[in-house]
Amino acid sequence: MHERAAEFAERASEEYGVDVDVHEFDEGTKTAADAADAVGCDVAQIASSIVVVADGDPVVVVTSGANRVDLDTVAVYRDASDARMAEADEVKEATGWSIGGVPPFCHATDVPVLLDETLLDHDEVWAAAGTPTAVWPVDPERLRELAGAEPAAVAE
Repeated sequence: MHERAAEFAERASEEYGVDVDVHEFDEGTKTAADAADAVGCDVAQIASSIVVVADGDPVVVVTSGANRVDLDTVAVYRDASDARMAEADEVKEATGWSIGGVPPFCHATDVPVLLDETLLDHDEVWAAAGTPTAVWPVDPERLRELAGAEPAAVAE
């Protein structure tokens, strides 16, 4: 297992008491479409962690791979005047992870998390496990609990 995926699994176990079943794919899972192809699920079941900056503060938006994040809506949820996609260094600083492998929890800071409410329509979703080649399956309601996420209508 890749060192970063192993780190995520260890932190999830130690900090949250959850055993994550990490699946690694040489072909990569960097995009939602890549992940869905590798896993063999619908792209809507991919839980992509996107970092947005709202009035200068980061927020993780866990969105369905079938959706695009509506930045104006994120701003409303965060009571901010504007929101934008985070730069790579901002993602790393807020979460401790690099773009393409950001898990929905086990972040470096106490960054708030919004969960695309459409993910709750599925029995199982797949989220990043620390690298662009690693994902893990989880019940979306359990994911919401683990991430301390607020369900939100964040899709465009």
